[in-house]
Amino acid sequence: MPLFDVIGLFVVILMLLALVSWGLTRWVARRVEGEVPAQGRYVDLPSVRLHVVEQGEGTPVILLHGLGGQLNHFTYALVERLEGFRVLAVDRPGMGYSAWRNEETADLAFQARCIAELIREERLERPLLVGHSLGGALALRIALDYPELVGGLVLLAPLIRVQPIPGAFRMIAIRSAWLRKAVASTFGIPLSILSARRTLRRIFAPQTPPRDFAHRGGALLGLRPASFSTLSLELSQLNDPMPAMFERYSELNMPIGVLVGEADNLLDPERHGISLAGIVSVTALKRLPGEGHMLPITRPEACAELVRHVAEAVTSHDRVSDRE
Repeated sequence: MPLFDVIGLFVVILMLLALVSWGLTRWVARRVEGEVPAQGRYVDLPSVRLHVVEQGEGTPVILLHGLGGQLNHFTYALVERLEGFRVLAVDRPGMGYSAWRNEETADLAFQARCIAELIREERLERPLLVGHSLGGALALRIALDYPELVGGLVLLAPLIRVQPIPGAFRMIAIRSAWLRKAVASTFGIPLSILSARRTLRRIFAPQTPPRDFAHRGGALLGLRPASFSTLSLELSQLNDPMPAMFERYSELNMPIGVLVGEADNLLDPERHGISLAGIVSVTALKRLPGEGHMLPITRPEACAELVRHVAEAVTSHDRVSDRE
């Protein structure tokens, strides 16, 4: 067969595969949103439309999830343990059921501005920010850029500095906007479905992913083009702001609690989290032997205990500040 005929046949097959993948992707997205619907309400802000689940009364607490996640990571087990707090679990921009208004960006400064807008819109008085993984980096960025709006930080297996992207994820860290959207609309979701079990095992290791995590934990929501595109975008920009942020951590002057799993194989607990205590004054630093990365799911009571501890420290810190 002549070379041009071979190339032509290959192109036709590729186009057919792309068309089939596009149809499958749209069907999966509709099915997923039917099985894991939005739980909360929407808050329309100047920069973004945020999906928020709110529960309880008391000291305000904002829960910020990590890379590729959604607020279901907190509603799974942590929110119900935070009695006595006004808890707002938030889908970060582009994830879960939150959506950008204009430009899509994973820039932490932009996301910090969005949460600052939420704090002002909801009239939250210096809330605690609870950030897991990349959500920890976001919590730190909010505290750096808007310290007057933040009472304290609770960092759960946080990202705090430059982190090499694991080999398995490099192929989806796509900087080109058109290519990212093309992959998200065609091959991205079928490939994600094929690798889902392996990915979840790695994220939870050495623990085992709960059987109901796909629905109750919201994992199915990642099987949508918008979620895949945001994940790809965040991976491609993951390290961009970290060097400058790391240089600013000494500016932090508020109660900070850190919780890490000593067996976390995604973010080294010594490098991310524990080392923060050598830069700023940390109110509480707790290590969980044998625990991995997904602490809000696997150790929700330990997370809730740290939130309560830091909340008490904020009260004491404010009393001292008032006397001064």
